[in-house]
This record gives sequence, structure tokens and C-alpha cells, in this order.
Amino acid sequence: MRWRSLRKWAEPALVIVTVGALFAGGVGWLAGAGGFADGCWAAATLVAVIPALWWVIAALRRKRAGVDLLAVLSLVGTLVVHEYLAGALIAVMLATGRALDAAAERRASHDLRALLEHAPRSARRRCGDTVSVVPLSEVAAGDLLVVGPGEVVPADGLLESAAVLDESVLTGEPMQVERAVGEPVRSGVVNAGSAFELRATATAEDSTYAGIVRLARQAGAESAPVVRLADRYAAWFLPLSLVLAGLAWVFSGSLVRAVAVLVVATPCPLLLAAPVAIVSGLSRSSRLGVIIRGGGALETLGRARTLVMDKTGTLTAGRPAVVEVAAAPGWETAEVLRLAASAEQLSPHVLAEAITTEARTRGLYLSLPLDLVEEPGRGVTATVDGHRVEVGKPARPSAQQPWATAVRGRAGLDGAALAWLTVDGEPAGAVLLRDPLRRDAPRTLRRLRAAGLHRLVMLTGDRREPAEEIGTVLGLDSVCADQTPADKVAAVRGERERDVTVMVGDGVNDAPALAAADVGVAMGARGSTASSEAADIVLTTDRLDRLADAMDIARRARRIAVQSAATGMLLSLAAMAVAALGWLPPAAGALLQEGIDVAVILNALRALRGKPAGGITLTPATEQLLHRFSAEHDELRGSLPMVRDAANLLAGSGATPAALAELQRVHTFLVERLLPHERAEETQLYPALAAPLGSDEATATMSRAHAEIERLARRLGHHLRLAEADGRIDPAQLDDLLSGLYGLYTVLSLHFVQEEENYFALVSDAEPAGARS
Repeated sequence: MRWRSLRKWAEPALVIVTVGALFAGGVGWLAGAGGFADGCWAAATLVAVIPALWWVIAALRRKRAGVDLLAVLSLVGTLVVHEYLAGALIAVMLATGRALDAAAERRASHDLRALLEHAPRSARRRCGDTVSVVPLSEVAAGDLLVVGPGEVVPADGLLESAAVLDESVLTGEPMQVERAVGEPVRSGVVNAGSAFELRATATAEDSTYAGIVRLARQAGAESAPVVRLADRYAAWFLPLSLVLAGLAWVFSGSLVRAVAVLVVATPCPLLLAAPVAIVSGLSRSSRLGVIIRGGGALETLGRARTLVMDKTGTLTAGRPAVVEVAAAPGWETAEVLRLAASAEQLSPHVLAEAITTEARTRGLYLSLPLDLVEEPGRGVTATVDGHRVEVGKPARPSAQQPWATAVRGRAGLDGAALAWLTVDGEPAGAVLLRDPLRRDAPRTLRRLRAAGLHRLVMLTGDRREPAEEIGTVLGLDSVCADQTPADKVAAVRGERERDVTVMVGDGVNDAPALAAADVGVAMGARGSTASSEAADIVLTTDRLDRLADAMDIARRARRIAVQSAATGMLLSLAAMAVAALGWLPPAAGALLQEGIDVAVILNALRALRGKPAGGITLTPATEQLLHRFSAEHDELRGSLPMVRDAANLLAGSGATPAALAELQRVHTFLVERLLPHERAEETQLYPALAAPLGSDEATATMSRAHAEIERLARRLGHHLRLAEADGRIDPAQLDDLLSGLYGLYTVLSLHFVQEEENYFALVSDAEPAGARS
């Protein structure tokens, strides 16, 4: 710390002294005081020799012989041949180059330091009516913590009261979010509202932010492979410079020429451009919620060609969600879901949480359950609104009714879990749940392929059927199912033998595979501590697309680093050749080298700017529209199966009054809810997306789907008018009705998925409960 503080003041002081001496000498020279001018310039040279010698000694202690040695030789050479102006210019070059590089490094690492400084050091713990401030190390799981306005959440926990949070430190998203009672909150986020209470679920040391801080402490300007590449440049550049200087002296007999060669071969800040670019890349990644252990991981990520991914929690949301609600004849799907959620709302089971979340997402009123009994492995039984309700596996198998058989068939094909609803002993419906595909997964994988990944592989311990279904949807090159942790490690090692490999996972069982990869990436937002500690990169937000952002940044930072070092070397070699021929005197060579060094460092700073390829910037108004229509999608999707169910009823029972009533219900849903939503998208959302997506053509196919949905809805309305006029459905209408209904369900299902993947995934900082695959 003392050395850093000294360096902070010494570098600007060296610039002031050398520039002051150069300026004073210039004034003396203009006034005709040549001796005074030479004295000032010689003093500037001597002042610069001392730190240059220190830099050389420090490098030799690390067993490196870099181009700082050339700086010392050129400074000493200018004194020997009395080229004091050239020596002063070199001194200014070294001082300004070091100061520029230090400023760049401070700017590039600002976000990493801010992350460390943001870490809380104490917490407010409530015991009864007493609130006391305790050291962070004393916080234990189960403690009730109070977080005041503007304070940092000290430990992971569950909210005891509603909160407004600023999660930008972890997610990179500037918008504040509202969290309800019972929702999980991660340490490190900031209370942007009034004080709230939190029930800690982990100690501070085991919480999210502590793990991120541990990684951030390691994230800095390490000697990445690209930086060692600069050292390798120096390994041949140094002897080459000495040889050229010696040859110039031998063949011309002029020591001045040799000194001129050494002067233009003094790119001391030049080779620092590579680490500046790497640290800049680390800084940009951290601002997006991607913590990278160091420059080596960033550089390797930029060279990766193969991506290996876990399924659960990486490509999928990692938690079950309701994909469909089926109702028995005479029941409404909304009522089936409401009763199931009412009974399940007090259960800690993961499926119960999914059912309750879906009901609240749809805005359903939940009744308080009475006489609740939960049987592990079977489900819950409770009294809801005066009815005895059972959710889970029924006490007796459901009757072999057509609707129940169809539900079981769909669950089997989709790999979904089934929670049956029984009311007063009679089957009333079922809820189908599965782990949904992330909305951002398809877009992210397309971006990763565009970034240079040629092979995408999925490793999962899940069954082959659901794994291959996801592989087909995402267009993966290989899918390996039924994998144990040992199998995953072997598969990753096999991929490494072919190419540089990145592994992404989030669970404890992924930690060995993450460690086996060239670069391990942990989904740290909900991932285990073990996987985060084994990884080289942690995504602090639950967004897979941040990996694509990080890869774009890594490739750009590495490209700029290599470009800066190589370009500077080539320019220096050309200047050395000119100096060896006697066409470039030492003073002019010093000025030229100054320009080369400053140019390449400024070029390296470009790694701080720009946006990831494929990244899309949205205005706040457009983001609000996307959130609004995404929420409407979640509400509407639950009603889509009624279109298919009406077709099934019509196909099974024929033109009956019940079928006619179901068709009228579907038509009402289409006219009153679905079509207004689609028209609003067409007139409000799509025009707002035209600019960020590049043109109106980006939404043209979705507009065509809107037109087809409206056409089929109108066709259904025409059939209903004919049926109502006759008082029945004409058998001649059946074929067209069936084809129209099945076609409408297919188009709607595909259209919803496409909109979610292409548009709504742009703003999803966490997988919504309603996301489906």
C-alpha cells in the first residue's frame, strides 16, 4: 500500500520535474544561454536515469530483461555524446509514458476497486425490540437483519418486508427493482427505498457478495499470456536493438548514430499497452456483472472455440415453472390453478412454490387454506372455500377419462411433472410443470457462434429425451445425457484436447468440470459457492447473455493488446533503421518515439469503450413497453391451451352443444383479450423496436404472424355466426373448424416463443416465472 501511494505521487512529480527542466532549457536556449540550457537538459536526463535504473533492477529480480534497459542505455548514451536535448526528450517520454499508463490502469481498475470498497463491514441485527450493530463475522443464518436506506445488504436472505433495491452492482442493470415479502435477496445489493427486514439464510462469508469480492481481489493486471507475449517481443527486441546500434557505430564510426538507434528503440510505455488493454477489458466486464479472476482468463476466453454447458440452471431456469393447466370437463383452468395454489401456498416444496407463483402472476385471488396436512412424497390436503382440496399424487388413481389420459400423455412427451387437483374426492384438473428453457438462451448461443465458438456441447445428468429436445431447439452440436460429475470431467478434457474449451455450470456437481476446462464460468447469481470458487469467471447476474458480452469484450481486448504491441514494435524498428543510416538525429528520434508510445497506449485504451457485438441499447420507454407486453404474455399464455382443448373436444364429441359453448368461450378470449394485445404490440411495441433492432424488417415476420392469428380468429367467428344462426354446428363445418383451431394453437404457441426469445429476452435480468420452452 505504501509503494502504491509513493508511486501515485512520484510519477506526476517526475513528469513535472522533467518537463520543467526541458522547458527551462528551451527558454535558456532561446535567450542565448547555451550552457544553462544544456545544464537543464542534462539535469532532466539524470533525474530520469535514477527511476529507469530502478525499473531495470526490479525487472531483473523477476528474471526479465525488458526494454527499460534500452532506456537506461539511451539516457546514458546521450550524456556521453553530449546530446542533452535528446536525453531530456527521452526523460519526458519515460515520465509521461509511465504517468499515462498509471492513469490508464487506475481508470481501468476503478470498477474493481469500487466493488471491494462497496463491501459492507457490519450489519444491524434485531433481537426482539432491540437493534444492534454487529461485525459482519457475527451474522448467522436465521438472524433477523435490518437494512436501512442506502445501506448494502450484508448477507443473503429472505425478505420479511417489501423492499426497493438497486441491484446494479451485481447485475449491471441501472433500474431499481421491487421485491415482495418472501423473495430471496442477495448480499451486495443496495436498499433504494425505506428500511426493511431480512431473514439471513447464510453467513456473510458464505453469501453471494463475499464470494464475488474474493474473486475481485484476484482480478487485476496479471501477467496474462498476451502480456507474456510482449515480454517475448522484448526478448528478441532488446538484442536486436543492441546489434543495430553496434553495427551503426562500427560501420559509421559515429557513436551518435548508435545513440540515435537506442533512443528510438526505447518504447518503455509501449509494452505496457498490452496490460492496459487487458485491464480495460476486465473493467468493462465487471461493469456488466461478469467477474473475471485475471488477465489470463480474459485472454483465454478470447481464444476459445468450444463451449460446454450444463443444462439445469444454465440453459434452463433451474427451477420448475407451470407450463400448462388442464381442467376436467365442467371446470375452468383459472379455477383449477387458484384452488391448487391456495392449498399449496404454505408448502415449502419447490413445485408448490412454482404453482403459487404462477397463480399470483396471473393475478388470481388465493384463499387461506384450513386444516392443512402435507404428506412427503404425496402432496397437500386442505380445506379451501369449504371444499376438501388435494394437490399432488391423488389418494386413488384418476379415472381413465379422456382428458386425464391426454394430460398424462402430454406430460410424458414433454418430460413434465404432474400435480393433480382433486376437489371433494373428484378429479378437477392437473398442473404440468417443467424446468423451462431460458428466454435468452437461443439469442445468446447465436451470439456466441458469431463471436467465434465453433462447437456447442451440452452435458447433463438429466434423461436423454428432454436433453435432446433442448439440443434440437438450440441447435447444439452435441448432447450428452445421464452424465455423472466424473463423466462431465472426462468429456471436458476430451474437448480440451481438440480446442480451447469454456465450461459453464451452476451446481456443486459442475465444480470439477469447471476446474478441468481452460476457462470455467459459474452462473453465480444462484449457483453454489463450490462452482463459483472453481470457476475463472462468475456471472453475478442470472443472465446467460452476459457470457456473450464477456466473450465479445475478451476478443476485442486481446485484439487491441496484440495490435498495440505489434504496431509499436514495427514503427520502432522502422525508426531504428532510419537512425542507423544517419537520417534521424537523437533529438528528432526522441520526439518520434514519444509520439509512437503515446499513440499505442491511447490505442490500448480503446478497450475501455464500445459495446459488445450484438448488444442492443434500449431507451427506458422501450424497456417499459417490453416489460409490459412480457407480463401480458405471461397472463395470456395460460389460456392458450383452451384453443387446443376446444379442438380436442370438437374432434372427440362432434358438433354438440358443449362443443359450441367451448368454441364461443375461445372466441371471446380471442376477441376480448388476445387480439387487442396483438394490435397493441403492432402499433406500440414494434415501432419502438425498429430503431434498436436496425430496421422495420426485424419485426416483419412477427407482424405476418399477427395477421395470420387475426385471419384465423375471424374465420372462427364466421363459423360461430353460422352455427348460432342455425342453433347448431353443421357437420360440414367440422373439418375447417378443426384445422383452423389446431393451426391457431400452433401459430400462437410458436409466435409467443419467438417474441420471448427475440424481444422480451432483451430486458430479462432474471428468468420470469412464466418463461416456457
